[in-house]
Amino acid sequence: MFCDSLNDPDEKHPNVNICPICLGHPGTLPVINKEAVKKVLKTGLALNGEIAEYSEFSRKNYFYPDLPKGYQISQYQYPLIRGGSLEIPFSDKKIRITRIHIEEDTGRLIHEKGASLVDFNRAGVPLMELVTEPDISLAQEAMQFAEEFQLLLRYLNVSDADMEKGQMRVEVNISLFPEDGKRSDLLGTKVEIKNLNSFRAVERAINYEIKRQAEILEKGDKVRQETRGWDESKQKTVSQRFKEESHDYRYFPEPDLPPIKPYEVEEFRPENLQKEIPEPPWQKRERFQKEYGLGKETLEIFIGDKGLADYFEKARSEILALADKEKPEVLTKLLVNYLTTDLQGIMKEKFASVKDLFIKPEDFAELVAMVAKNEISSRAAKNVLRQMFEKGEDPHSIIKREGLLQTSETGELENIVKKIIEENPKPVEDYKKGKEAALQFLVGKAMSQTRGKANPEIIQKIFKQIL
Repeated sequence: MFCDSLNDPDEKHPNVNICPICLGHPGTLPVINKEAVKKVLKTGLALNGEIAEYSEFSRKNYFYPDLPKGYQISQYQYPLIRGGSLEIPFSDKKIRITRIHIEEDTGRLIHEKGASLVDFNRAGVPLMELVTEPDISLAQEAMQFAEEFQLLLRYLNVSDADMEKGQMRVEVNISLFPEDGKRSDLLGTKVEIKNLNSFRAVERAINYEIKRQAEILEKGDKVRQETRGWDESKQKTVSQRFKEESHDYRYFPEPDLPPIKPYEVEEFRPENLQKEIPEPPWQKRERFQKEYGLGKETLEIFIGDKGLADYFEKARSEILALADKEKPEVLTKLLVNYLTTDLQGIMKEKFASVKDLFIKPEDFAELVAMVAKNEISSRAAKNVLRQMFEKGEDPHSIIKREGLLQTSETGELENIVKKIIEENPKPVEDYKKGKEAALQFLVGKAMSQTRGKANPEIIQKIFKQIL
């Protein structure tokens, strides 16, 4: 945040991405990372927050082994963003945002063999902190809020927000109030649970803590204000330390850094930042639902992967031009099916993402259009798709080389059907007794004989006519 040490969450060796500034050596001076400030402003603007006219950094004083300077450069009285909101998906509930500020991260403690070791690679990494109003009532809402915020960060290209790599963490403050009371007047003593590193942990920790606090209050005891952690193995929260108040940190303005006045910096002005903000996930979700009639499950697959959503829209545009005689909704459904089942299945098998995809959207659209026009069978299309993925070839070249264009020559197909009837008397007899599965078996035999080139609907029709 204040030096040029590398920010690399994949670095396995401790204490290599460090310098005298992030280690707090005497005589060193911090310099503000302009790009980090810009990313916080973009996030705040996307959430309809208000960009501050004046913002400054403060020193947050406390002593801990992973804090080399004995204080953390943070923001206190004058954050970069105030206000804003984020709506819980598939509900009308909006969670109000209090503020968004920026600070430097601390180092990382590793406890092993009775000793605590410090890795300062992470010390000084830019850390955006978002604080909400007490609008969240359920653990499920907190989890959904965090998931939607993670999506926004990825859409804005602000962060990969990978929780397993520590690029995003959730901290929850929980307080109970009487069932017959007004929340605004009677919020109870709050307890903070720190450093939750998965959405599942967020939900479970909140539910556990609500139950724990309720039991304390029902006994007539008082909840202590403290910081707790989540023990994943025991599925419970554990006390870490009594919670400090803001005055305990002895905040004061950082004397080595100038204040920030965003409206005086051309690229920080809202009208210029707005040009860099893409369609946010909630707008894309609403548009995809209206324009393409996607179900909730399919919708979330696309919204959860912006690259896949963009790929789908490009491919859909192409397929409507290639198979213009088909109904748009039929083509869309077919395209979605191949994208979310066949193509995603191959990508999972190969541990690949849309970024690794060599298949151009127009080539993918061409393959699905050929299926829609009955030029190749769906079974053949699956094999072609795999070759497209592995070799990066266009579908037309593969289909031509493999001789996979469907045949509908009735005379040729009739001869194949008659031969299969001769060779398979038992399934023929079963079909005549009313067993439909026997017909599918015979059709499969015919498809195998034609190497998947025949139209299965035509083959089925010929079988029914002859039998």
